[in-house]
Amino acid sequence: MKKIIAFSFVAAMGWLSAEACTSLIAAKGATKDGSVMITYAADSHTLYGDMPSAPAADHRPGEMRKIFDWDSGRYLGEIPQPAHTYSRIGHVNENGVAMAESTWGGREELTGSGIIDYGSLIYITLQRARTAEEALNVMTELVEKYGYASSGESFTIADPDNVWIMEMTGKGKDDKGAVWVARRVPDDCIAAHANQSRIHQFPLKDKSGETRYSKDVISFAREKGYFNGKDEDFSFSNAYDPVDPSTTRSCDGRVWSFYNKFVPGMDEYLPWVLEAKGEPMPLWMKPEKPVSLSDIQWMMRDHFENTPMDMTQDIGAGPYKVPYRWRPMTFEVDGKEYLHERAIATQQTGFSFVSQMNNAHPDAMKGILWFGTDDANTCVYMPIYCSITEVPRQLAVGNGDLYNLSWDANFWVNNWVANQAYHKYDKMIQDIRPVQKALETAMQAEADSLKGVVAALSPSEASKLLTDRSAYWAQKATSDYKQLGEYLLIKYIDGNIKREKDGEFQRTETGMPVSPVYGGYDEKYFRSIVNDPDGGERLRVKDKE
Repeated sequence: MKKIIAFSFVAAMGWLSAEACTSLIAAKGATKDGSVMITYAADSHTLYGDMPSAPAADHRPGEMRKIFDWDSGRYLGEIPQPAHTYSRIGHVNENGVAMAESTWGGREELTGSGIIDYGSLIYITLQRARTAEEALNVMTELVEKYGYASSGESFTIADPDNVWIMEMTGKGKDDKGAVWVARRVPDDCIAAHANQSRIHQFPLKDKSGETRYSKDVISFAREKGYFNGKDEDFSFSNAYDPVDPSTTRSCDGRVWSFYNKFVPGMDEYLPWVLEAKGEPMPLWMKPEKPVSLSDIQWMMRDHFENTPMDMTQDIGAGPYKVPYRWRPMTFEVDGKEYLHERAIATQQTGFSFVSQMNNAHPDAMKGILWFGTDDANTCVYMPIYCSITEVPRQLAVGNGDLYNLSWDANFWVNNWVANQAYHKYDKMIQDIRPVQKALETAMQAEADSLKGVVAALSPSEASKLLTDRSAYWAQKATSDYKQLGEYLLIKYIDGNIKREKDGEFQRTETGMPVSPVYGGYDEKYFRSIVNDPDGGERLRVKDKE
């Protein structure tokens, strides 16, 4: 009983264990509609996909906020509340400020000893910031005053006009502070980070204000023996998160795949990704043409398809071209180490989103979280508007958890669909895509049509309408996927595939089921059996004498 109570309490507080996350970025001049877009995949083997929120509030003098570490639930301390905090729905606030992160850890001895961990830093900041630049100031002031309690992190901080990447690490047990650097992504560029520090050299005298850093970011590295060159040659990444071939491949590989979709000539950086050789990829790049909301959503579903790391092509994909690999990610055979690829889309995602911020939208919808639970590849990205006052039931904290299944929770229904597909991927994904695409197309069309309607409403009327529409789509996406899961179970049960015609399973003239198609295997799989020293000869049909 105590374990269940403790688990429910942790879920209610919204703590995460984001072990390996991905954040993609498109500045407003790099998108087709002029939106700033950022993404987040909260990937963890112990993370339930729901949406913690906090209403706007006024606070009395002396009122305190308790801080609990996201990853462990450990109580860290408390800080004073400001006079007013803004409402927050997931990772976006009422002002259209959105934030994401990815953990890179870095040097173990630098894990912070303050009271503000990386997750709490995000949620606290969203409740205190009106713009991305203000959020950057809030974050750095908080860790300077109260100390940083985590290891190395990359943060994405965005509003309808600007998007920043900030990288931060603690200073160890003897100093509660942090060292950090932040850079504004140019308006015509895309960028990304994925569990590897990506800021290398940066301008030390940037009069534009688009590069900022802690005053001791270089001197602290010198003091610790991480750097001894000229200031202008200082690389934040090299000093605080040195790379090796396994980290560039599993982390920067995801960044490379994003760039590779939209920027020509990315083969130039394959030596860096595959072997940590040559020049690192730029922090940002200009896409060949502007990207759309759907482009970014589909990028979150990437498994390196049609690249040298294509996860559907090696023997690990099996006969059904499954682009997933179960943990551990590395393994050893005959004294040599090998690895599985780590793609953007992965099975252990708790939730993900694509955030679309645009000042041309009415205030009530200038920030939209296109939010999905479980695997980004098979989820449906539902609209969560920045002004809504209630989280849809299907996404609400307390509606199920990792130990308690709820058929009314989007997370559990999506898991049912995804986990069926993991066994016959190349066949089942063809049944999932039409349902997924139809829902997302309808949702995006409605969001576009709502702009004119919402612009004519009062703030309270707009908020109520958008709260209702977010609830409608969360319910419909969950219900439609429940039906999809039932369909997949019936169609593919026991390794067979039921025959269909005009959308109906076929029957004989007497009403009996028609003999199914047998799923079978591909030639590559058969050859792997033949070439297996423990199986091939044993299974061979012997010639007649």
